[in-house]
Amino acid sequence: MSQASMPADLAATQQMNRTRVAIASAVGSALEWYDFFIYGTAAALVFNELFFPKLDPWSGTMAAFAAFGVGFFARPIGGLVFGHFGDRIGRKPMLVITLLVVGVATFLIGLIPTYAQIGVAAPVLLVLLRLVQGFAAGAEYGGAVVYAVEYAPEGKRGLYGSWAPIGVTLGNLAAAGVFALITVLPKEDLLAWGWRIPFLLSVVLVAFGLYIRLRIAETPVFRDLEQKGGTVKAPVLDAVRRHPRSFLVVLGSRLAENGLGYLFPVFGLNYVVQQLQMPKGTALFGVILAQFLSLLTIPLFSALSDRIGRRPVYLAAALWSAAWAFPFFLLCETKEPALIWIAFIGATAIGVSGMFGPQAAYYSELFGPSVRFGGFAFARELGSLLAGGPAPFVAAYLLTQAGGRPWGVAWYIIALALLTALSVLIGPETHRSDIAADSGGKVGAG
Repeated sequence: MSQASMPADLAATQQMNRTRVAIASAVGSALEWYDFFIYGTAAALVFNELFFPKLDPWSGTMAAFAAFGVGFFARPIGGLVFGHFGDRIGRKPMLVITLLVVGVATFLIGLIPTYAQIGVAAPVLLVLLRLVQGFAAGAEYGGAVVYAVEYAPEGKRGLYGSWAPIGVTLGNLAAAGVFALITVLPKEDLLAWGWRIPFLLSVVLVAFGLYIRLRIAETPVFRDLEQKGGTVKAPVLDAVRRHPRSFLVVLGSRLAENGLGYLFPVFGLNYVVQQLQMPKGTALFGVILAQFLSLLTIPLFSALSDRIGRRPVYLAAALWSAAWAFPFFLLCETKEPALIWIAFIGATAIGVSGMFGPQAAYYSELFGPSVRFGGFAFARELGSLLAGGPAPFVAAYLLTQAGGRPWGVAWYIIALALLTALSVLIGPETHRSDIAADSGGKVGAG
C-alpha cells in the first residue's frame, strides 16, 4: 500500500515508527562508535607512553596502532556470529547485545592499570579488551543499517540508511571533542588519570543507547520473512554461495572508505602532532571540523545516490580520495592551522563521506533479506580486516621507512582508492531494487 492510499492514522504511525528507528540507528551507532573511536584517538595520543613505555616514541606509537588493529581481527568473527543470528532470530536482539558488549569492554579499558603499575600485563589486558570491542562492533553497524533501510519508504533508502553513518560520525566527533577537552590538562594529569575519562563516560552513553534500542520494534521485512518461513539455516554461507559478486564488491569497495576513515583521524592526527610538532588542539580541531561537516555531507551524498544511483556517487568519492592524497600532506606541511583543517575536510567530509553515505543502502541492497544481516556484516568486516585495521600501522611504518616523509603514505592512499573504484565499477546498480525480494541487487544491475 502506498503512502498516499493508506489511512491517515496508519500513515502517521508508520512515519512515527520510521522516525524512531532512524533515531535509534543514529544514536546507537553514535554511542557504540564513540567507544570504538576513543580507543583510536587514545592510541594516537597517549597509549604509546602508558602501555609501551620501553619503546622509543615512534616504535611505541606503532605498537599502539598495532593494538588498535588487533580488534579488526575479531570483527569478521563478530559479523559471522551476530550476523547469523540476526538473520535467524531477528535484527533487534543483536543490536541490543552488541551495544552492551562494546560498552562493557570500553568501560573496563578505562580501569586498566598502566605498564608502570603492572608491567607487561597492562598491554595484554588492553589487547584482550580490544578484541572484545572488535567482536561486538563487527555486527553493530551492519545491524543498525539493515534496520534503517528495511524501514525506509520507497525511493529514500539511501537517505534513511545514512542515519547509521551519521551516528558513526557523531561518535567520532564526540570522541575527538572529549579528547580535545582533556588534552588541556597538564601532561602529568592527562597521563595519570585524564585519559580514563572518555572510557568511563561510555557507561552512561551506552545505558541511554540501550534504552532507545529496547523501545523499537522488529523490522517489517524480517517479520514478513519469518511469517513466510523464509529464514535459512546458514545465512552467511548462503550469502557467499548465492551472492558471490556482491560479496566481492563489498570487500573491495570497503578498502578506501574504511582504510581512509581510520587513516586520516588516527594516523593523520598523530602525524600532525608528532611529526610536524603542531599543538594537539590544532590537529584535533581539524578532525572535529571535518567530522562536523560530514554530518551535512553524508546525508547529501546519500540522498543524491537515491536520485542518480549508488555507484556514481561512490565512484566519484573514491576518485576524489585518490586525487586528494598528495594535497592532504602538502597542506599539512605548511603548518598553517587553516590549511591543516582544509586538508582534513577534503579527506573526510568529501572523500570518505561520499563513500560512507551511500554505502549503507548499497550494501543492504546487494543481499536478499534472508541473508542480508550476515552477508552485509561478514563481508564488510572482512574488508575492515584488510583496510581499517592495518591502515594506521601501515601508514606509520611507511613514514618511518621514508625518514618522516609522507609520500609513501600518499601512494598507499591512492592504491586503496583505486582498488575501491575498480570494485564499484564491477558491481551492480541497486538503488531501484526491491528490498523485500530475495534477489540481492539483481534488479537494476548495471
